[in-house]
Amino acid sequence: MAATASAFAAGLLFGLGLIVSGMADPAKVLAFLDVTGRWDPSLAFVMAGAVAVSAVGYRVARRRGHPVLASRLDLPTRRSIDLRLIAGAAVFGLGWGLVGLCPGPALTLLTVLPAQAATFVAAMAVGMLVFRLVSATNAKPVAAQRADA
Repeated sequence: MAATASAFAAGLLFGLGLIVSGMADPAKVLAFLDVTGRWDPSLAFVMAGAVAVSAVGYRVARRRGHPVLASRLDLPTRRSIDLRLIAGAAVFGLGWGLVGLCPGPALTLLTVLPAQAATFVAAMAVGMLVFRLVSATNAKPVAAQRADA
């Protein structure tokens, strides 16, 4: 129960932070990405603040040996850069650059501007489904994936 309440509080705080900071405003995000036009650097400060808070959280969790509400800290172990990573980053960047939204802000916008966010969220859900279908048909056994890493 504490983990669920904690997750809810973190999600609520995250969503409010996206709205207050302007990261859920597609026009503001597109202005940040427009480095050759009317560039708005304010979101860089939001991102820097988020990275700083996350760094402190990870440092505390590592020092303790585990997070407050979990028995272990799960961090990625894979360090390789492959086609799947590059393609995923490219698709994410294209979506962000074309409409000024990424998954977190899009889901947040569903609560305040549902008509504007619904198309993006629907397209995102279809993309996730297509990825799962393609991944399932091209999947290696888990042991082979670990050997590649």
